[in-house]
Amino acid sequence: MNKIELLAPAGSYEKAKTAFLYGADAVYCGTSSLSLRTRADMKDDDLIKTIKYAHSIGKKIYVTLNIFAFDDKYPEIIEMAKKLNEVKPDGIIAADGGVIEVLKQYAPDIPINISTQANIVSLQDCNFWYKNGAKRMIMARELNKEQLKYIMENKPKEMEIEIFVHGAICFSYSGRCFLSDFLSGRSANLGDCAQSCRWSYNLYMEEKNNPGNLMPVELEENSTSILSSKDLCLIKEIPEIIEMGVDSIKIEGRLKTEYYLASIINIYRNAIDDYIKSPEEFNKNIDKYIEEIEKVKTRGLTTFYFNDRDNKDIQEYEGKQYNVNYEFGGKVLECTEENCATIEIKNKLSVGDTMEIIIPYKIEPVKFIIEKLWDVETDEEISTVNPGKLGQKVKMQLPIKCNPNWILRRKK
Repeated sequence: MNKIELLAPAGSYEKAKTAFLYGADAVYCGTSSLSLRTRADMKDDDLIKTIKYAHSIGKKIYVTLNIFAFDDKYPEIIEMAKKLNEVKPDGIIAADGGVIEVLKQYAPDIPINISTQANIVSLQDCNFWYKNGAKRMIMARELNKEQLKYIMENKPKEMEIEIFVHGAICFSYSGRCFLSDFLSGRSANLGDCAQSCRWSYNLYMEEKNNPGNLMPVELEENSTSILSSKDLCLIKEIPEIIEMGVDSIKIEGRLKTEYYLASIINIYRNAIDDYIKSPEEFNKNIDKYIEEIEKVKTRGLTTFYFNDRDNKDIQEYEGKQYNVNYEFGGKVLECTEENCATIEIKNKLSVGDTMEIIIPYKIEPVKFIIEKLWDVETDEEISTVNPGKLGQKVKMQLPIKCNPNWILRRKK
């Protein structure tokens, strides 16, 4: 059976460590100025540190250089290409033909992965990029499984195929969007998307023979999020994807929290491992995967076009962008043999709160109730703690021995 790669986002060095801890085989990341996430917390030094860390633990890392670049960006791109050729990431993700030509010249030792931004939807397109020096094709989300199977069955043997299986979907074609630039002056194609498709809009009808008489069209009381897509979720389709022979499955979300990454990566890690162990193991646990995804989802979920080209259940008209039942509780910094842990808190914690420990490579979290909290500086017993400053900490008793960087969620 094909050993499929689980590829996760890393918007910072710390997020990369979390991704690897919870089962990612590889991460993708990039500097804020040259990738499509300008708000990601990744400077050049952090990027190099992340590459070195990944390789030190036997993991892979792909660097995103996937902006559509104007001419004034090329001096910076050339310098980055030279630097990457020295530190040797496992691939560089790009979509712009000019950027790819620079990579072939200045980073000849690094494989090129064609970004989903290039909108690859055919075997012919795959072959074009393969002949022009690319190794891996990151397919457009708009493909269905029959189209993917055809490509897998007819592509060159050495060509790698990567697909998205979870996370946000752009309203526009594979993310090639100009709406944000038009409405806010922030270009999605340069990594500064304002997510205008997630905004709520007032819609009006105007009868052509009665201009100026605008009648509101409402799906909610005040507005609609008609442009906002649901999030992709192909957890149930993991067996088909593995059997298809896809080389890598990708989770979206470089701007997501460590809590989100830990949860989603852990779910897909368990699903992959369970299916490889036996189809029966996967089928036995499918409800558990879904239950865990429901705890952390930020929007409604859709399989998009993977199963059905005519699927219409892809839009999030209500505009929900939060989970009402669970939130990021904290991260374990250290834990004694007596299970007394120092926790970096992410939301308010109080005695009596119901908590869950997300354990790497285990689908079921460990649940417990906070019985006591202690101030980290005075060791005085306290009843509640608020995240009043960055890195706020508290001590609490945990039900099991936890390792550093394990994630806690809090039930609201």
